[in-house]
Amino acid sequence: MATDVRIEARDVNFFYGAKQALCNINIKIPENKVTALIGPSGCGKTTFLRLINRMNDLIPHTRVEGVVLLDGNDIYRKDMDVVELRRLVGMVFQKPNPFPKTIFENIAFGLRVNGIRDKEFIAERVESSLKGAALWEEVKDRLYTSALALSGGQQQRLCIARALAVEPEVILMDEPASALDPTSTLKIEELIQELKKQYTIVIVTHNMQQAARISDYTAFFMVGEMVEYDQTSVIFTRPKKQITEDYITGRFG
Repeated sequence: MATDVRIEARDVNFFYGAKQALCNINIKIPENKVTALIGPSGCGKTTFLRLINRMNDLIPHTRVEGVVLLDGNDIYRKDMDVVELRRLVGMVFQKPNPFPKTIFENIAFGLRVNGIRDKEFIAERVESSLKGAALWEEVKDRLYTSALALSGGQQQRLCIARALAVEPEVILMDEPASALDPTSTLKIEELIQELKKQYTIVIVTHNMQQAARISDYTAFFMVGEMVEYDQTSVIFTRPKKQITEDYITGRFG
C-alpha cells in the first residue's frame, strides 16, 4: 500500500461481555482514501468502526484486546484523551441526528463545547463547514431556523458539516445513506468523493454498488473476522476468497 497509513489495527479482539464480536483483526487504512467495510448484518463491521473513536467505551461490559493506532499512536493507552480523539475522529450515524436547535447552533455546538467563544470565528467556521458539506447554498438564508425542518438528506449533510466543524482528520460513517432516497444518496456519495481530498474516510455500507462506486479500499467481514481486504477494484473483480465472491454477487447475505 503506497499511501501513508492513517489507522492501523493489530491483532484486535473485541468482546461484548463473554461474546467475542471481533477476532484477530489486522488492517492498515490509508489516509485520504475511502475505505468501505462490507459484510452481512452482525458481522462486526460497525463494532470495528466504533473502535476507531472508542465509541464502544460507552457500552458496559465491553473490552478490547490488541492495538489500534491513529497516526502511530495507540488510542487505547491509559493516558489517551478520549475527548480529543473524538474531535480528531468524527462520526456520522446511519440516521441523521440533528440537535433540536437552529442550523447555525448545530454546527456551532461542537466549537462551543471545545471552549471557542469568538463569535466571528464561529460564524466563519459554520459557513466553511456547511460549504464543505455542500449545504451552504441551500440553507444560508435560514441559518436560524430549526434544523429539524430540513429534509432527511439535508439533515445528514448537516450532520457531516457538524463533524467537519471541529476539524477532524478522520470521518467515520455508519451507513450514512441507508435512510435516504436515491437523490439524497447520490449527493452524499458525491460529497464523500470530495471530502476524501482532505479527510480519511471509513464507511460501513450494506450496499455493494455503493461500496464499488465510492471506496478505494474494501474490507469484507464475516462473523467477526476480516475475510479479505484489498483495493476495491480487486475485491469486486477478482477476490481471492470464494466466500467474498459469493457475498458480492449476492449468493448470500
